[in-house]
Order: sequence, then structure tokens, then C-alpha cells
Amino acid sequence: MRLDKFLKVSRLIKRRTVANEACDAGRVLVNGKAAKASVKVKVGDIIEIQFGTKNVKVEVLDIQETTKKEEAKDLFRYL
Repeated sequence: MRLDKFLKVSRLIKRRTVANEACDAGRVLVNGKAAKASVKVKVGDIIEIQFGTKNVKVEVLDIQETTKKEEAKDLFRYL
């Protein structure tokens, strides 16, 4: 699954366009490397997102095309 879509489906970032912009600005790292929005995300990847002064680091646990709001938190684990 594309990184921008995963960020939206998992609700780490609310909108896909915002996820795209964050990737283009270099604020999203996958396994320690700056990642474009088109990078394929797989289970076990570590995603780090920089929100201003705050960093969020998560591990991908599951990948789904769509998910309910309540189940979105089951797709990743905070580190």
C-alpha cells in the first residue's frame, strides 16, 4: 500500500493530500529514510512523522484498504 494512503487509512494524518504534502516536505521517514508518498509500506516498517516540534514513531502492524474509525488504531503501534 502507498505511504500516503496508509497514513490516511490509519488516521495518523486526516487527509491524503496533507499526507502527500508532508512526504514531499521530507517530514515522513520510513525505516530511517526520507520517503515519498508513493513508497510501498509493508508490515513491520517503522514510520516516523515530524509534526512541528513533535515526532511520532509507529510500527506498521496490519495493512487494510479501508477501516472503521475504531479499528484504525489496530493498524499500527506507537514506539
